[in-house]
Amino acid sequence: MLGLFFLACAPRAATPLPLPTPTTSPIPIPRLYPLPRLNSPEYGMQAFIWWHADSQTGERDAALVKDMGFGWLKQEFVWGDISHVRGAYYWGQTEQVVELAERLGLKLLVRLGQPPAWAETDPARPVNLADLGEFCAQVAAQYKGRIAAYEVWNEPNLAREWADRPPDPAGYVELLKACYLAIKRADPQAIVISAGLAPTDRDDEVAMPDRKFFQAMYDAGALPYFDMLGVHAPGYSSPPERSPEEIAADPNWASSVWVFRHVEDIRALMVANGDADKQIAVTEMGWTSDPLNPDYAWYAVAEAQKADYLVRAYQYAKANWSPWIGLMSAIYIADPEWTEQDEQYWWAITRPTKPGDPPDLLPAYIALKNMAK
Repeated sequence: MLGLFFLACAPRAATPLPLPTPTTSPIPIPRLYPLPRLNSPEYGMQAFIWWHADSQTGERDAALVKDMGFGWLKQEFVWGDISHVRGAYYWGQTEQVVELAERLGLKLLVRLGQPPAWAETDPARPVNLADLGEFCAQVAAQYKGRIAAYEVWNEPNLAREWADRPPDPAGYVELLKACYLAIKRADPQAIVISAGLAPTDRDDEVAMPDRKFFQAMYDAGALPYFDMLGVHAPGYSSPPERSPEEIAADPNWASSVWVFRHVEDIRALMVANGDADKQIAVTEMGWTSDPLNPDYAWYAVAEAQKADYLVRAYQYAKANWSPWIGLMSAIYIADPEWTEQDEQYWWAITRPTKPGDPPDLLPAYIALKNMAK
């Protein structure tokens, strides 16, 4: 169900990738709508309320976000769960999620994606753009003024998130444009965030480097069609202060993508493309403690390290990335259904517990709750 925020494979020895160069000189582009500005940073957390919003479990997990002093709750709205057939929309689950967030005073970041089979009719993209635009318009109209921000899709630089087609930046820009325009017409105040990309240096039909994909988005005319650039920022096994230059010079890693501060590479690309007035939204960030799954265990950290690194990541961003960093949303309040065999289990800052049971808080939860904000 979850989209992973990187291609899970060990780094290969390689020549560090140069920063992509814009194909044209950046020129001012009129904004279609005023750019929003968030505090730098604002604090978010992803939880899994969808199937639990009307239960003690959903209330508990959403309240955990509130209790740690975070102001944003990230949720995925699965298109296929909302619209089973063309033209029909079921708002039962969405309404419960929105109402729960409102009761707790949490802003919602909603990721839109996972189309139903009936909408997957475009040979060039994972979805028919007219159907996508209609879906985005319906959600934004239904929740005008109640959903603060939308993230459009997830990691389209991976084939597995692009209907098993080779990554297609220009195709994603058309998808983003369709959803952006639909949302803004229905709710001009809503923030539209581009999809967070998987940090990777792999470049083939399976994956495209995130910097290459971002540059191709700008080349394809993406600039007017998002309010904030979405970025994924896993830390792998490094402390959050480790620089992209240092990790790229390390022969064991040989690429700047393998650190939290790879976000700075993306910021430099934005500036080079004349997009410096926008903020970045980190829509996924974290460290794993996975001892079981070999695709992830090679860069796992101890739970105490995870706690320390997450706090230091927020502190580093606040001290060094203001004013261009906006929302920073970490992962996860655990899905109650996860087991140790699920790789997502090990990124979480809580452990799954049964309905009605008290939460099982890990050191990272406690550290983030106590962190100055």
